Amino acid sequence: MTGATKSWIQQLLQFDRDGDVFVYPDPKGGPGPRLFGGMIAAQALGAAGATVEPDKLPQSLHLYFVRGGQYGVDIELRVERTRDGRSFDTRRVTAVQQGKVILEMIASFHRPEAGADWFAAATPAVEFDAAIPKTPDLEFASRFDIRATPTDTSLFAVPPFWIRTKDAIEDDPLTRAATLTFMSDLGPVPVARPPGTPLRPGLGFAASLDHSVWFHRPFDPQQWHRYEVNQANSSDSRGLVHGALYDRAGTLIANTAQEALWRI
Repeated sequence: MTGATKSWIQQLLQFDRDGDVFVYPDPKGGPGPRLFGGMIAAQALGAAGATVEPDKLPQSLHLYFVRGGQYGVDIELRVERTRDGRSFDTRRVTAVQQGKVILEMIASFHRPEAGADWFAAATPAVEFDAAIPKTPDLEFASRFDIRATPTDTSLFAVPPFWIRTKDAIEDDPLTRAATLTFMSDLGPVPVARPPGTPLRPGLGFAASLDHSVWFHRPFDPQQWHRYEVNQANSSDSRGLVHGALYDRAGTLIANTAQEALWRI
């Protein structure tokens, strides 16, 4: 980035603010009528983070996609200051379009402190050199370089895959956490489909129901990261998946979880 040019994620975090109410005007249209859930999640985290002290960094977020959002309609993000503590701040964010709630989020922010630094090592599900470049037919996919397994012949990007942003992202913890949040919604839904179901367009109706992210370590979106997502349950037309994001050295950067609705 040069001069005053803002990255694409920073542009998504440019709000009209009135106290603790943040408005993102007229989101531009995508390939479909529904807003990408990762975009709204990233914006909700950005709005929440704008109300906490800069030295308190995103610790986790837990959200529900209440109803599908629309392009071309202002997004209003209402932030509730649930708690301000010495080490942790908690925020609740309600995203509204045309008077209807489309998302509810609880986010926690933590002032860094010294302590044990450990994670369970994991054998990569796909090595970087074994992955091949892929351009999935997904909204916002042009923002990223993606390397998927050779067996992923779908129109989507099905984890495990490697991913990085094509453009530079500001060296700001909140902005980069919002980028990670955005990226984390690429992939869980196809993994959550009923076992044995072929992945093809028109298969049925699928939608994210809820999503969680735990931020463990600093994240540089311009570097390659491996995103692994594994199915944990399928019942009652819902699929639950758990995810993990690792850097090239194998360090655990974040964990995710999502439940998706699948009606075949």
